[in-house]
Amino acid sequence: MTPSPADGPAELVITGCTVLVHDDQERIGFQEDAAIVVRGGVVESVTTADAVRDTACAERVDARGQVALPGLVNCHTHAPMVALRGLAEDLPTEEWFNDVVWPVESNLTARDVELGARLACAEMIRGGVTCFADHYFAMDAVAAVVAECGMRALLGQAYFSSQGPRGREESLEFALRHRGSANGRITTALAPHAPYTVDDADLAATAGLAREHGLPVHLHAAENRGQTDTSLARHGRTPVEVLHDTGILDTDVLIAHGTGIVERDLPLLERAGGRVAVATAPRGYLKFAWPTTTPVRALRDIGVPVGLATDGAASNNSLDVWESMTLTSLIQKYTEGDPRWLTSRQALHHATLQSARAVGLGDRIGGIAPGRRADIVLVDLTGPHTQPVHDLAATLVHSARCADVRTTVVDGRVLMRDRELLTIDVPAVVAELGERLPALVDRGHGRRIQEYDT
Repeated sequence: MTPSPADGPAELVITGCTVLVHDDQERIGFQEDAAIVVRGGVVESVTTADAVRDTACAERVDARGQVALPGLVNCHTHAPMVALRGLAEDLPTEEWFNDVVWPVESNLTARDVELGARLACAEMIRGGVTCFADHYFAMDAVAAVVAECGMRALLGQAYFSSQGPRGREESLEFALRHRGSANGRITTALAPHAPYTVDDADLAATAGLAREHGLPVHLHAAENRGQTDTSLARHGRTPVEVLHDTGILDTDVLIAHGTGIVERDLPLLERAGGRVAVATAPRGYLKFAWPTTTPVRALRDIGVPVGLATDGAASNNSLDVWESMTLTSLIQKYTEGDPRWLTSRQALHHATLQSARAVGLGDRIGGIAPGRRADIVLVDLTGPHTQPVHDLAATLVHSARCADVRTTVVDGRVLMRDRELLTIDVPAVVAELGERLPALVDRGHGRRIQEYDT
């Protein structure tokens, strides 16, 4: 008789840790002196350390003094933009786009995108991010990096209406070509840039393609209050109303930022025919001095999940989702004037299950439980900045940092062990990227890929 996979050794056993778990009401809890058994890329069991003492396995990790969390999800970023980190500083949004970022992006080659994606993936793995939603150009290169380095990703090829029909067609072709690739770790989306750069006809066509092919849509909308005010002045509609009128809200849609979502938008989001989620990246909003932030509480009240994000490192300077979790909690308290809102456990819920739902993977990742993919990070809380621990959730959200992540696992494969990256050669990436930077950042040509005019 041929043995079943369950008859053979487990591929990974993590033992001696405290595991973040969710109960049947999705409340956060912690199981101490626990062990996680991984088989076939899936969590087989969460049990006691004693129960796995004699379990045969290909790899065993002693995680005493560490906390096992579901891998973090970066729900909206532009990974290759790490190559532009620190290039456009202390500028208003319009100048940031028109004077620096969009001129430089007209120089991008596929090799620049690949190197930027490699560096970004290294940064995210080291920060405990196991999955990211990317919205950029030359995305075949990003897909190749994801496949090689072992991460999970929702990828979309961005386009503007100024490209003509070909931009939308290439976005679809990319999505169909890579959907389900990298052994299922890559999912794909259609990726119109935003309502202010993609016209109603293209948005409506995108909605039709999304429904026809069963694809989600990932785009920027109502990024800030100025965009909403301009849209109302020019078109008599908010950006969210544009999404409704063009059928985008009848698809599964991930909206980046949404700090310009206003009260009149909420009924449309609540009644949307598709699954709607919003990604919040609070550090960038502070840098740009935007007057509002993502209305997390209002969205929660109408059942719209809000996932955590960083945006690209050109605006955020970092791909640290841990920082996004901390800032989201603090800014929500300040904005709502309520220290009891967005508690540490609520912030962890946004960082885990809600972020997984935001990228359409709520049934596969976001928790450590039997049947879920084994996307796990181990966090060391033995440092002086995390001791003593009176409230473990508060320690994780407000004291721990991404540098406390010791081990990162995706689909049962260890991508980082004891802070050592196993799938990306960072020095080689940095060296080649450095050689290419002068050509990449040149703005003397006077071109730009688009104009920001909202």
